[in-house]
Amino acid sequence: MILNNGTLVAVTDGERLRLFYNKGHEPHLDLVEIEDQVLEAAHAGSGGRHRNSTANPDESRLREDDFAGSVAAYLNREALKETYEHVLVIANPRTLGEMRKHYLPSLEAKLAGEIGKDFVKHSVESLKQALSAA
Repeated sequence: MILNNGTLVAVTDGERLRLFYNKGHEPHLDLVEIEDQVLEAAHAGSGGRHRNSTANPDESRLREDDFAGSVAAYLNREALKETYEHVLVIANPRTLGEMRKHYLPSLEAKLAGEIGKDFVKHSVESLKQALSAA
């Protein structure tokens, strides 16, 4: 995958967020990790207090969904501020699905792509190799 210079790469798994900025010029990747992201907590609706079942997720799943909503809200704010021209989202499939529910049109317009894989614990080099192969 070729990423434009200045693309924001968000890598998440429902518990952790890693952000990278691509400083490389096409077709080279030069990912620099961004350290100071601030997420505002999102909260599940009142249905989150029921017992565990398929229709009523457990606390762990609700926390992951809340985190995915927080990540999407952060990316939406960045898209509205026009901090980045392009955004690439990499998340495990379940988290990615939850995040999509919260995307605003301004973020959707800036999406360079989405990858449904869990890379949050991988090194930067491993991430660059995976992106080059995609």
